[in-house]
Amino acid sequence: MPDWEKSSTARVIPPARPRKLAKAPFVELADGRLQGVVSSGSDIERVYVSSVTAGSYAFACSTNNNRPCGGARGSFCNHIRTLINEAVLQYGAGRVARYLRVELAEPDADSMTAAMSAARPAPDGTRAAATVFSRFLRHLAYLELAPVTTPVPELQWFPPTRMTA
Repeated sequence: MPDWEKSSTARVIPPARPRKLAKAPFVELADGRLQGVVSSGSDIERVYVSSVTAGSYAFACSTNNNRPCGGARGSFCNHIRTLINEAVLQYGAGRVARYLRVELAEPDADSMTAAMSAARPAPDGTRAAATVFSRFLRHLAYLELAPVTTPVPELQWFPPTRMTA
């Protein structure tokens, strides 16, 4: 067993390239989707929760208060395109393509977007949006914690190995 598997800490994979968090402050490959929070281009107070499902490429985009995106009517809106671009910067084109199951010889953000162009809106997009936005808010809360060297109970994800009576 490799040493890193014996550790209680997870390896952090550095980003493929630096990205600007102002465009998409939260991007993740989770729950069988590329999902994240994308800033509005017109209103600084508004963000959009966007997602693309792996394999089917079903997509969803709505504001943080569950109002549907006006640009996501039958095709990817600019928020979803931004999400894909930022995911490629964060994780690398190959990893994003594998996760979304887009088969391309040399993937990049534009070719992946084009390959997924036959996608349809996801029927459960609002439910996914609530989960994604909740995760985003949780990550923001972690940024507000004071730096400490002692364990933070909220960040201890693994139960102790011994049970006490």
